[in-house]
Amino acid sequence: MIVIFAALFGAILGGVRASRRKGNKLDIAQYAAVHGIAFGVVGVFLTIFVEKMLT
Repeated sequence: MIVIFAALFGAILGGVRASRRKGNKLDIAQYAAVHGIAFGVVGVFLTIFVEKMLT
């Protein structure tokens, strides 16, 4: 669950950053994809950490 929210938040954040920098549609899509992947990876590690702490 954390991974999904992190990836969505990252994609939204990346899209907003690209649009503020006056990027075209492909720039916005690339920023959203890269931020979504990066935040998703962080979400995976956070999920693993939380699971290890609870067991």
